[in-house]
Amino acid sequence: MWEYTDKVQEHFLRPHNVGEIENPSGLGDVGSLACGDALKLTLKIEDDVIVDAKFKTFGCASAIASSSALTIMVTGMTVDEAEKLTNDDIADYLGGLPKEKMHCSVMGREALEAAIADYRGVILPMAEGEVVCECFGVTDLDVIRAIKESDLRSVEEITNFTKAGGGCGKCEDKLRDLLQATISETPVVPVTADGPKRLTTLQKIKKIEEVLEREIKPALKKDGGDIELVDVDGDFVMVSLRGACTSCAKSQTTLKEYVEKKLRELVLDTLIVEEVK
Repeated sequence: MWEYTDKVQEHFLRPHNVGEIENPSGLGDVGSLACGDALKLTLKIEDDVIVDAKFKTFGCASAIASSSALTIMVTGMTVDEAEKLTNDDIADYLGGLPKEKMHCSVMGREALEAAIADYRGVILPMAEGEVVCECFGVTDLDVIRAIKESDLRSVEEITNFTKAGGGCGKCEDKLRDLLQATISETPVVPVTADGPKRLTTLQKIKKIEEVLEREIKPALKKDGGDIELVDVDGDFVMVSLRGACTSCAKSQTTLKEYVEKKLRELVLDTLIVEEVK
């Protein structure tokens, strides 16, 4: 069961601006009924100011709430101001969304971009991307943008923000390749008291092993679990996990997420943990 904020519940139960503007200045139609989520956003624009916004959506509570919030947020904005809105702005306006539902705020942002592009008579660059997830029609450009904008660090997070990989799962290898390639383009340099410092591969592996032995293994062994380092490839840390973690279960955090959080805190904040069987 998802935990929704009071504001999400308010916009879901009593959504604002439901409907469609006749002869709109801009129309954004994104998603697909076949994929489970769809949103049509219509804007009335006068002198480059959005004076009205309405929506029709097919989706979950988060999709309805995100769409409702979006129409309120953009009304009264200039087109240039609205163009700068991000999916995080929508989620923040609602007091946050469950991580598994962030794609709903992304869909709102995409509908707004499409409506503004329609108003201006231009084609969005994202439309020219190569489809990597056929189940949900997500392109490589959609995925790369989500990774960069939201600092995504796992295939699971990509699915939360774009839905890619949430269907048949055949695209997971492509998503992992895109993730690794995108992260490699913009490496994050850890900062110490002495200033920026780069870790060599050997230094990185040694620090990972030290943290596993000193911090993570003892915690897991209390609950009868264990962890083994399998390989390190760039920022990807492959581990074998077994057992459970009582503290993880209480905080609704998966074992993999717990390990990744610890390694990011104590070794390097760009590390990505992948579990291998």
